[in-house]
Amino acid sequence: MKVVLLKDVKHMGRAGSVQEVSDGHALNLLIPRGLAALATPAAMKRAETAAAEESKQRELDKKLVEERLAALADGVLTIAKKANEQGHLYDAVDAKDIAEAAQLPEDAVDLEKPIKEVGEFEIPVSFGDDFGTLKLVVAAE
Repeated sequence: MKVVLLKDVKHMGRAGSVQEVSDGHALNLLIPRGLAALATPAAMKRAETAAAEESKQRELDKKLVEERLAALADGVLTIAKKANEQGHLYDAVDAKDIAEAAQLPEDAVDLEKPIKEVGEFEIPVSFGDDFGTLKLVVAAE
């Protein structure tokens, strides 16, 4: 059965691509969860339009990431959280917190695990083919 992916599906494809999948996989998993639709001409046209808009958005996001990394290259990003006397945070700093503070898309921040201690960290940032680092200082409130 041919389906058009409405969202990115891991190990299958990006949104807007047409995939050949088994009937059971399409009817029991992809379509009920809103991940795909039957590959009708109308659905394919909508998917092409959505893919074009998404590629434009990715280009804008890529430019934003480049500009923000250039602006933050010399500076230091500081996030203050409550911590105990030993420097352990009560609430961890995750990729979402860093992305909001740096004004970057959340998926651009490549944080392996949340930060749970006060200190200075080098955070890898990547978007598409661009890579960079961000200096982050986690301070106690």
